[in-house]
Amino acid sequence: MSLTDRDTAASDATGGLERAAAILAAFDATHRELTLGALVRRCGLPRSTTHRTADRMLRLGWLDKPGDRYRIGNRLFEISGLAPIRHELREAALPFLQDLYSTIRAAVQLGVLDGAQVLIVDKITGHRPMPMLSQVGGTIPAYCSALGRAILAFSPPEVIDTVLADGMPARTPRTVTSEQMLRRELAAIPDRGWSQEREEGNFGVACVGAPIFGPLGEVVAALSVTGPAGAVRFDRVGPAVRMAAAAATRAYSVRR
Repeated sequence: MSLTDRDTAASDATGGLERAAAILAAFDATHRELTLGALVRRCGLPRSTTHRTADRMLRLGWLDKPGDRYRIGNRLFEISGLAPIRHELREAALPFLQDLYSTIRAAVQLGVLDGAQVLIVDKITGHRPMPMLSQVGGTIPAYCSALGRAILAFSPPEVIDTVLADGMPARTPRTVTSEQMLRRELAAIPDRGWSQEREEGNFGVACVGAPIFGPLGEVVAALSVTGPAGAVRFDRVGPAVRMAAAAATRAYSVRR
């Protein structure tokens, strides 16, 4: 194969990956299954390109199509379980998430910072439905969530600056949208031992979070308890969340 042919092949492969990435990005928590027409509209590719690429992804197991709708394939789920964030962090923290849920009897979440958002790695909700919570793999804003604040309180200044630069729109009338107020809240977290927010992300919901650290003392994640605003007492839930996060830190550091 000539150098030109190799360059062309490499370019085609790169283009194929970008097209596959565009198709995968078309799916989210509210668009779990898509017809071909919906997939075309959401991924922004020509219809013929979308159909051809999706067909290839079906053969690879990246997509599934039991009827007339596409959805994420099982092969991607299998691969995602190999990512360190799932395999190491989740496995280390899960027993303490379970203990915390058993103690508080409210939804428990585990999250990591992803840009200006918090990626939900795991959660336990029990039998009480909480549809306002993001699904595992979904994201929530860092600035107005206890998970995000617990991480930001121990993050370098440039990380906080990235979150602030993304904006702080009001999600409810109680959302903190002032940079000064948010920085004041972050400064209080290390001494208190936990983060908190009441009805800032969702009406009627309060949340308490605490950070999880890596073996070098760097913040890597946070866990939280979320429940009805009237039932979540920060002074009672906070210490339990802090203790669970400390135990998860020890378990994660040993694994690393």
